[in-house]
Amino acid sequence: MAFVSIFKSRTGIENEIDSFLNLASESGLIFMQGIDAYLLNDLDTFSEHLSHSVETEKEADILRRSIEDLLYRKTLIPESRGDVLELIERMDALLGRFKGMMFRVEIERPNINPQFHNGLKSLAHCVVEAVEAATLSLRAYFKDISKASDHIHKVAFWETEADKVSTSLQKAVFNNNELGLDLKMQLRDLVRSIDKIADHAEDLADTLAIYVIKRSL
Repeated sequence: MAFVSIFKSRTGIENEIDSFLNLASESGLIFMQGIDAYLLNDLDTFSEHLSHSVETEKEADILRRSIEDLLYRKTLIPESRGDVLELIERMDALLGRFKGMMFRVEIERPNINPQFHNGLKSLAHCVVEAVEAATLSLRAYFKDISKASDHIHKVAFWETEADKVSTSLQKAVFNNNELGLDLKMQLRDLVRSIDKIADHAEDLADTLAIYVIKRSL
């Protein structure tokens, strides 16, 4: 199904949604780069990625408001407008979670033992893949709804993988007798918070799956 068939007429909103979703993809990549830099103790580069994340979210917020304005001002797709707005707002919140996690690392500066580095990188990878699959499912919803289910399925896959890595990582943390309980709890909370990003991506995908069914009726 073509994009124009959703929005009835071309108003520029197609390009704005594409740009918004590009920023969603970019935010995940910035997050992974930031985590890698922090684990290498390259704090200057980490700070640069944090600043980039902040700017990316600002751009996304501007686009989100513009999309909302176009949807109302142009009275586009009144039967689906609420659905579209909810999906865009949920994706915007995912961008904010990437930024929030980087701020948390910046503030807490956790001491992460090298034995946990690969696990943390793997967790970040799974989470970013979950968000990327959610982004692709949204693109499909607007451009080719027949492909949306394929990407929605991948969100669930990566969320499950993130849960596995998170559980394994938390066990490793608490099985390390050299760490104090305070550091163990700090690392546990960090791991859980990163994992929750994948949970929120799956929530978005679950909602999208319902809207895909509505559009197919």
